[in-house]
Amino acid sequence: MKFKFSLPKLILVLVLTAILTILCLSLFSTSEKEVTHNITHEYPVDDPQFIRTMGVLLGPAMVEGNKVETLLNGEQIFPAMIAAIRSAKKSISFETYIYWSGEIGKQFADALAERAKDGVKVHILVDWAGSQKMDAAILAEMKSSGVQIKKYHPLKWYALDRLNNRTHRKILVIDGLVGFTGGVGIADSWNGHAQDPAHWRDTHYRVEGPVVSQMQAAFTDNWTKVSGDVLHGPLYFPPEKPAGTLFAQMYKSSTDGGADSTHLMYLLSIAAATRTIDLSMAYFVPDKLALEALVAAMKRGVKVRILLPGVYIDSSIVRNASRATWGSILQAGAEIYEYQPTMFHCKILVVDRLWTSMGSTNFDSRSFRLNDEANLNVHDREFAELQVANFEHDLKSAKRVTYEEWVARPWWEKAWEHMMGLLDPQL
Repeated sequence: MKFKFSLPKLILVLVLTAILTILCLSLFSTSEKEVTHNITHEYPVDDPQFIRTMGVLLGPAMVEGNKVETLLNGEQIFPAMIAAIRSAKKSISFETYIYWSGEIGKQFADALAERAKDGVKVHILVDWAGSQKMDAAILAEMKSSGVQIKKYHPLKWYALDRLNNRTHRKILVIDGLVGFTGGVGIADSWNGHAQDPAHWRDTHYRVEGPVVSQMQAAFTDNWTKVSGDVLHGPLYFPPEKPAGTLFAQMYKSSTDGGADSTHLMYLLSIAAATRTIDLSMAYFVPDKLALEALVAAMKRGVKVRILLPGVYIDSSIVRNASRATWGSILQAGAEIYEYQPTMFHCKILVVDRLWTSMGSTNFDSRSFRLNDEANLNVHDREFAELQVANFEHDLKSAKRVTYEEWVARPWWEKAWEHMMGLLDPQL
């Protein structure tokens, strides 16, 4: 039997389905703290008050003496991470959202298992939802070698209230001395050099110095949640030694420890801007406050450039919901670009070519209120200039979307984007 629906009836069904989905999923939203008012511009990012504010409101203070190396795409990122794993002498702490089977997943599993066999304490925390494509053979190999593996918030009938809270953090710490964070997951999609649609564009960072202790603390926070075990002592927190000159901070967020810290970080950073905001973002679905903050910045004379995925994206729903929000910021003068060659998965904010935030946090409600996230913040002009140079290199492979083009979208495209925008609290 075939069912025929007229277009109006089909649209009505889709709208009702979207509303019911939102009502059901909202039951799993557990964030208690929420920023509801605009943050005014009171000081720039080069004012010491900005640094004090970010430390007091986000968690750990900014610390000096750090070195951060920028790694572009899988061809630089994965060899550096695997080499660090193979160099481990005492401990490895590894938390990630995506861990899939494939060539890269096997390489990581082999390296982690080899260190565990040699007596290194290896702790791996993968998100239950993000690791669904992880081969049982890989898990068995690591467990049999002595690797301690936990899954974050697995599906349990008695814990449905936690099902929508995922760990999206991407943290690797070696011997408490070397850390990695950024955008990549452990999957073949991130391999290569963004050479085609099957190989994604992303950035990751290798970190040394006192801020690595904050990265270890962020990992330990969730490890204790899932295992009840507290990792401490010199294996995980050795004496801190300076490794460079950068001023840095690793902050974390979670639904039970301040989920809205990610939202607050972006709003404070935007409010402090006086000249430029360069935002590279895999998933960009700004809420009303974020849009108002960006518009207010442009009214102060701030140049805003936003680089997003184009047609190659792993979630077309997110792209549609994102495009529905662009009107006010495009009209205010924002430059929005869509990356053309492949999926663009970077998550980097640079303000006034001085303040940089990078890590797992997307510019959407899921990162702001539902996921556990962690970002590395760096206050340094030379480092920020390098990130801007990479941003501008990516712009060469991007297409700008003008306000006139946005307004001229077909009516059916606008309607579909609006419906997807109703899912904003879960995107």
